[in-house]
Amino acid sequence: MGHISEDRTKERVERTAWWPKWEKKFSEYINTCERCQKENRKHGKKYGLFQHIEEPRNLWETINMEWVTGLVPGRKENFNAFLITIDNFSKNVRCLPCHKEDEAIDNALLFGNEIISTCGVPKIIISDRDPKFTSEFCTNLYDILGTKLAFFIDYHPQTDRLAERMIQTMGDILRRFCAYGMEYKDHEGYTHDWVTLLPAVQLAYNTRQHSTTGKTPSLVEKVWDPLLPVYLLKKNLLTIHPTAKDFHDMLKKACDTAARCIAEAKEYKKQRWDKTHMEPDFKEGEQVLVSNLNFNDLKGPKKMRDSFVGPFNIIKLIGKNVVEFKLTEEFSRKHPLFPVSLVKQ
Repeated sequence: MGHISEDRTKERVERTAWWPKWEKKFSEYINTCERCQKENRKHGKKYGLFQHIEEPRNLWETINMEWVTGLVPGRKENFNAFLITIDNFSKNVRCLPCHKEDEAIDNALLFGNEIISTCGVPKIIISDRDPKFTSEFCTNLYDILGTKLAFFIDYHPQTDRLAERMIQTMGDILRRFCAYGMEYKDHEGYTHDWVTLLPAVQLAYNTRQHSTTGKTPSLVEKVWDPLLPVYLLKKNLLTIHPTAKDFHDMLKKACDTAARCIAEAKEYKKQRWDKTHMEPDFKEGEQVLVSNLNFNDLKGPKKMRDSFVGPFNIIKLIGKNVVEFKLTEEFSRKHPLFPVSLVKQ
């Protein structure tokens, strides 16, 4: 007979049985029933309070990076991917066409020539666990440069996945031009593919106001917005560049304002997140269950599978929101790191 709930099962047992201290023993048995723990969904607040990513204080100090692949080859170089890099301070984006098949050294040269040469070496790079980042070459290279690689894990929505959201935005804009294919013909009959359009899309994004800073990424980084084609249609152009005397003051003011807005936005996000989450009290060596969201190769119909898998031993707590498990042989090929929101005691 299944345990529909502790109260209902207790009422059913109470009709026909009694033994000394039965209520306490009954409660312990129900709360440690392996089948109930695996099958019943977890209700109430989720584990994992909001953890801030270290707030950048300077331009291109902390960046997000990700590769967009699976594109139709464009231009004579047959680019079929592009690297997207985003400055967490100014929200400025750079899109660098490349090839999916490029080796780690090719990607390092691209990053060095296009980003490091103009923006300097970043302190932190945030990305997913793409083999392009986790390779031994990249790990050693960034270690020499003094750059920390911060990887996010699956099913961890509080991670600042700025690059993923940017990819969605870039995709939406490109699709508007290439609605019927990866090439676009302008009114004069010239053909442009996605590689040709990418710089214009980048310019459009960097000159639009960002919700976090309240300013355009270009304005935060350069203290002025680039001259757009629309201005060339006007006879009397406005003064775009500030005077040399005010340049330093304007730069400092823009950076201070951006930093304040970023901090306020993160605090607001933390307050909203923590209303529905709680801090876990897991301990190393403890046995817990893990949600089946990360286990797509389980046997049986999806709707009839247990909601949780395990139990697994906790090897290490990484920060407050990530747990490393000793997975059983059946799941030994899976990555052992999981967010606490998927864990059940």
